[in-house]
Amino acid sequence: MEAQFWLDRWSEGVTGFHQERVTPLLPKYWPTLDVAPGARVLVPLCGKTLDMVWLAQQGHPVLGVELSPLAVQQFFNENGLAPSVHRIAAGDVYRAGNIEILCGDIFALDAATLAGCAAVYDRAALIALPTGMRERYVQHVYAGLAAGARGLLITLDYEQDKMPGPPFAVGDVQVQALYAGHTQLRQLDRRAMLDKEPKFAARGLTWLDTLVYALERG
Repeated sequence: MEAQFWLDRWSEGVTGFHQERVTPLLPKYWPTLDVAPGARVLVPLCGKTLDMVWLAQQGHPVLGVELSPLAVQQFFNENGLAPSVHRIAAGDVYRAGNIEILCGDIFALDAATLAGCAAVYDRAALIALPTGMRERYVQHVYAGLAAGARGLLITLDYEQDKMPGPPFAVGDVQVQALYAGHTQLRQLDRRAMLDKEPKFAARGLTWLDTLVYALERG
């Protein structure tokens, strides 16, 4: 997907991927990962997710990365936060408390910043990218995390030919292939979700599953 696609989605308010609550799977499974207290958590393609607030409340410094300035501004405004802003090579960094959001391209994130993240939370990044970009994204981000970094990955699986993405279908076979060689995976959950997502049924899907993985950087 081109950057303009996502900028347009935010400017037009077409953000059905945003949830007005903390993703229930996050507090359910994050404690099982044994992420070190105080570990910096990377949240790629973060939008304005409230999951960042939850992670910060657990004592983690959070680094979100988001392309849309509008999404970044809305996050801080809607959570009553007044961020400081400074510029780095990859873009503008907004910071309030222990939450930072880099407004820029995830692919511009430098090696030192990635290596400084000991944890990652990915609910809507991997499934937002088409095949070619997905492979590049996993290699750039996950292969660059600190050794031993742990995280939570949430994907969707469905019959891709029934509905164009995003969100794209990224099933278990694809997930295993994408992370092979640098990240260990453990599937924590797989659950049918179509009854909770009527908008996807209306687009022609007959089944829709959510998959949850624990990750550990090798």
